[in-house]
Amino acid sequence: MTIAAFKALHQRCQAEHLARHGHRLAERQEDSFDLTLYAVEGFYAEIWRSRGEEAILFIHVFQKPSGLGDYLRLVQLPGNL
Repeated sequence: MTIAAFKALHQRCQAEHLARHGHRLAERQEDSFDLTLYAVEGFYAEIWRSRGEEAILFIHVFQKPSGLGDYLRLVQLPGNL
């Protein structure tokens, strides 16, 4: 799936796609939000939730590695890489 096709999906469908095809890379907190970063099919998706809540506020999608800056210290690569 392309990033444009992913962005065109309803948020619920985006979340389902990430659950099935995404690779969870890291989690972090920013202000009163919990963020989870996924890599999926050539782009990244960041799920934003209010701290302690299950409901998704929004999903931020990006391709440029510069968007990973806040996560670099948190990403754990498998030992065989």
